[in-house]
Amino acid sequence: MMYQRRFYRDYMKSQGLVRFNVREFESDLEIFAKCNLEKEARKQLKECRREIQKYIEVHPEFLTSLVPLEAQDDAPEIVKDMCLAAKAVGVGPMAAVAGAISQYMGKALEKFTDEIIIENGGDIYIKNRTDKRILIYAGNSPLSNEIALLIPGKDKSVGICTSSGKVGHSLSFGKADAVVVVSRDTLLADAAATAVCNMVKNVYDIKESIDFAKSIPGIDGIVVIMEDKLGAWGNINLVSP
Repeated sequence: MMYQRRFYRDYMKSQGLVRFNVREFESDLEIFAKCNLEKEARKQLKECRREIQKYIEVHPEFLTSLVPLEAQDDAPEIVKDMCLAAKAVGVGPMAAVAGAISQYMGKALEKFTDEIIIENGGDIYIKNRTDKRILIYAGNSPLSNEIALLIPGKDKSVGICTSSGKVGHSLSFGKADAVVVVSRDTLLADAAATAVCNMVKNVYDIKESIDFAKSIPGIDGIVVIMEDKLGAWGNINLVSP
């Protein structure tokens, strides 16, 4: 698979935290923490990928299904959690893979640092003690990089996941420039962002897609951007960058 440079990372910065990157095959994670945890992060990334890949070898439909699947009883926890998140919004389990890896790695690394940000292809797991602003990149939309999410420093973890029908290599059936979902469950945020993005074919779909997000237990907020239109709902703070 050809490497695709994550150009939006040029905008990323966080005072007081150490920045490093870990890659393993398709996984490419940008991480911020109180200290350099590259060794520990790489070990955890390999473990997450190993468990998912091992399950796929026995159950290849897990990789390709576009509809929810039930995890087998002997499936690893990360696979079971992906299946649960996908089932909640009606998509295939791999729609939650980036969020799953971000959250599992974040939880594992929290023993070494009291603040951590893990960005995995637009899907973020964050535990912060100080306020952070998450810039919303929305491709060619005039609203791109003009709006940010304010994440208060409450020392609690949260997932912020983005899906786009126009940016990136992930499969999408929609045409939204950006769908951003906020949830305490990063896997759910990832799967929901995919599901909502699939619904948005034109600007008139924004309201219906947000109504769908409202119906999903565990979703704290959502932002949908298409062209010059924006819709938002939930317990979120939109601010200037």
